[in-house]
Amino acid sequence: MKNLIGIDSKKADTLVSELNDLLANYQLFYQNLRGFHWNIKGKEFFELHLKFEELYNDAVVKIDEIAERILTLGGEPLHTFSDYLDTAEIIEEKGITKGPEGVKIVLENFKVLVNKERIILSLASDANDEGTVSLMSDYITETEKTLWMLASYLS
Repeated sequence: MKNLIGIDSKKADTLVSELNDLLANYQLFYQNLRGFHWNIKGKEFFELHLKFEELYNDAVVKIDEIAERILTLGGEPLHTFSDYLDTAEIIEEKGITKGPEGVKIVLENFKVLVNKERIILSLASDANDEGTVSLMSDYITETEKTLWMLASYLS
């Protein structure tokens, strides 16, 4: 049986589940970035304040795209913080004021996200779901570059 867009319904359900997991992780990542942006102090303030803002603006776009992809596949996106906290591997961060500590957390959070994106890419490819493949492929490319840049910053 196929869903509205011609994807096998069982495979679409699996993708919806994995995308909801990614969505929950992006929501925690986004909120962490907001906290870092607001609370960072020290000599790296100006550059990191702007970088964290750039990253959370990108994350909020991805959150919307992921939710819309879930809807396109016939699912319902998670939309409560209790669901996000119950689902996400990324944990909420509190009281982070030192720039390098915030960057290290962002780096670790991106590692979680890219691993989840790769899993979804593989599942979407198996389901012949080009829309999700394209989305994940773009995310992976961006995330890998950002991982490299953040690691270089910390070197």
